Order: sequence, then C-alpha cells, then structure tokens
Amino acid sequence: MPARPPAIDFEALFGASPNPYVLMAPDLTIVTMNEAYLKTTMRERSDIVGKAMFEAFPSDPDSESHQSLRSSLERVVRTGQRDEIALIRYDIQLPSGGYEERYWSATHTPLLEDGKPAYILQHTVDVTELHRLRTFAAEAGHYHREEAGVFQRAHAVQEAYQNLAQETQRLRTLFEQAPGFIAVITGPEQRFQLANAAYQRLVGGRDVVGKTVAEALPEVVDQGFVTLLDQVIATGEPYIGRSVSVMLEAESGGPLEERFLDFIYQPISAGDGEIIGVFVQGHDVTVQRRAEEHQQLLIHELNHRVKNTLSIVQALAMQSFNDRADPAVARQTFDARLNALSAAHNLLTTKNWERAGLLETIRTSVAATAGANLSRVSIQGPDILIAPQTAVSLAMAIHELCTNAIKYGALSNEDGRVAVRWSASPGDDGTIGLTLEWEETGGPPVVVPSRRGFGTRLIERGLSAELRSEVELDFRPSGLKCTIVAKLPAVSE
Repeated sequence: MPARPPAIDFEALFGASPNPYVLMAPDLTIVTMNEAYLKTTMRERSDIVGKAMFEAFPSDPDSESHQSLRSSLERVVRTGQRDEIALIRYDIQLPSGGYEERYWSATHTPLLEDGKPAYILQHTVDVTELHRLRTFAAEAGHYHREEAGVFQRAHAVQEAYQNLAQETQRLRTLFEQAPGFIAVITGPEQRFQLANAAYQRLVGGRDVVGKTVAEALPEVVDQGFVTLLDQVIATGEPYIGRSVSVMLEAESGGPLEERFLDFIYQPISAGDGEIIGVFVQGHDVTVQRRAEEHQQLLIHELNHRVKNTLSIVQALAMQSFNDRADPAVARQTFDARLNALSAAHNLLTTKNWERAGLLETIRTSVAATAGANLSRVSIQGPDILIAPQTAVSLAMAIHELCTNAIKYGALSNEDGRVAVRWSASPGDDGTIGLTLEWEETGGPPVVVPSRRGFGTRLIERGLSAELRSEVELDFRPSGLKCTIVAKLPAVSE
C-alpha cells in the first residue's frame, strides 16, 4: 500500500510563493500578505497589516488609477466573482519619500463563505519594466507590429471593460433606486434573477434572488399569481393588473397583510421569439386604495346622515306647526329645536362624527336651551363615549326636558333647580348600561298633563327607540322626575 503523502502547509506555500499576494477583508482592510508582496511594494509587514488598502497605499481619489482599483475590488465584494485589471498605473510611495511610477496587472479573487466573499485575494504582477520597454520601442520605431498590436489591444480591452463596468453600475443604481418595484423572473420554473429594493420592501425584506416564485413567496401560489405567470410565458401576452389584492407576509414567517398593487407582467423574448422570462414592474397602491375606500365610506355616511337629519327636521316642523299652534309660538319652538339639533351636530363635527362624550353632550344641550339659567342646573356623572346618533337623540331629549322646565317646571320661577345625574356600567353583552335621572325641585306644583305633546313623545318614544331604553316620566307635585335606563353600544377610543 503506497505511503500517504504528507499534509501540505498552505500557509508556508503562500508565504514562499514568488508571486506577490495580499489578502483583504470585504471592507478592504489588509489581513496578511506574502514576502514577495512586501518586496515588490517596499513595505514592512507591521506598517500595513490592519490598515485599509487605500490608507496603506494612498492615491488621489479622483485619479483614474484610484477609481479603477476601487471599482474592481467593490465589484468582487458585490458580485462574489473574480475581477481582473489588465493594466493600471498605481504609483508606490518610496521609503525615502516621494513616489515611484509603477504599472501593474492585477487579479482579484473572492474567497467565499456561505456564498458571500469573506476575503479578497489580490495577485499583482509588476509590469513597469515591460511597459517602459514597450514605450521605448514604440518611440524608437523598433517593435514588431504584432507585439505592438497586442499591447494596444490590451489597452483597448481594459478601457472598454472599465466603461462597461461603469455603465453597468449606473444601470444597477437606477434599477435599485426606481420608485416602483421591479423584478426579473426567468425560465419555466419561474426563478428570480433580479429584484430591486422596492420589490424586497414589498415582500418584507425576504431574499428572493435565485429562488423560484413558489419557494420565495409561497403565499402567492394559491392566489393564482404563479398560474398567471405561466399564462404570460405560454401566450407571450402581457398582463396588466389594476389595484389587485394580494396577501403578503410583511416579514418572513409573519402574518399575511392585504396589499393592493398596480403591475404589469411583461414577457421577455429571446432572439428567436421564444419567451424566456417575465419582467415584473409595478407600484404599491394600498394607501391610495384605502383612501378611496374611506372616501366612499364617507360619502355613504354623509348621505345617511343627511337623510336622517332631514327626517328629524321634517318631524320637528310637522309637530311644531300643527293646526292648534299659534304661528309665532310655533316658529319660536321650531327655532329652539333646530338650535338644539345644530348644537348636537356642531359637537359631533368637532369629533369627526365618530363619537361624543356623554358629559359634553348633556352640558352643550342644557347650555343651548337654559341660557342664563345654566347655573341652576347641576350635572354629575362619569364621562363615557357614545355613538353619533345616540348623541343627537339624547341632546334632543335633554332640550325638550329643559324647555318644559323653563315653561312649566323648576326653571319657570326664581328658586327652582334641576339635577341631572347618571351612572354607567359595562354589560355582559358588550354594551354599556346607562341610568340617567332628570329631577326638578323648587318649582311650582306639577300637574299631570291632560295630553302628551310632541316633546313628551320625543322623550318617551324617540329616545327609547334609539337607545333601546325604558323611559319613566313621574309628574310628582314637587317636581318632574324623568328616569332613563338604556343599553348603549360600546364605543372605542
């Protein structure tokens, strides 16, 4: 059995190589180098280890040589692929001071870990003497045409390569900074080749490049988007979607969120007309869609509120201007009721018609009706939120109670007072139980009315229907007491 060969000491091999090598981290910090590199660059190891490449070997940042070298190294970091510089002038600082003109040929090779560059190995060849010989021969006219042509072509290739790399970088920058989302999907398996920053934001920052659509975005498979891509590839016809709903993970493994997208699936064809992929471009219009839905909701809500308000005004007019009413008194009563309705609407307008405070609703309604008698009305109870239509009905009921007190009850003389108090407690069915009392004292003796007027019916019927409540009017000789027991719908903050 043959003897096993001895293990190779790659570190010793690296150090003994006659070719100059330097190893850099992805941030271009120099990690190590071999002796040939130190000899070629006239440096001591301790002077450059741990320094950035352009700190150890400074050059004008605006110079072509500086930009060419930096671009090559950055391409390696970005792409994970080897990059070469056929010829570059990069002057080296002498130990004694000053700079020496030097020409180099360089190869930059990534050393990968988990698919990403962990180090960059630079192999440099000092071609200064060769370049000077070619220049001298060219000036003297003693060069072979073929050799001169090769050298010139090397310059041309290097220049074309640099121009192409710069143009590629410009296009990549535009691609990444595009405001809309963009992706390129190729092959029958629908594999992502490119995806810009906007697309990655749309899918929660997930890394999709190199994966199939089904692998990268499994939640869209059952929503029909993979089938749609198949259709575009099969027919060669683009697909345009307007405000299309799609459920996406906001972050990998997170809950699905609905987004609305304007997008186009544009087929990509080869030279022979074969469809080889799909270009995806679009915009996330979720905010606009939500705004449109909210606007439509507001229009419907406004229509509903206008109809309700007109119905209330119509009922107030019919009851105020009946055949038995004195026109002047009827007009005054109608105006007062409209003012109470207006005060309730003004209160709700400041809250965007979403909710109102019970305390503020009662206080506003009493103030709008009682005027100078406001100080004779005590108001006490917890402040809870109530729904808009509840606030309107309650404000109208309080107005009628206050009007009756001014005409016939506790506020019709100088001594009477009114106490408004209430309590609230949460119910088992998610509602809020409200018990509200209106109690008059100190007024003239109360007489039970012979008939129910509109105000009384408004309190007993309208309020009860709106608030799912029970209303009791107790016409006691010492003063009217109205008790309302209601179930209110819960209103969130």
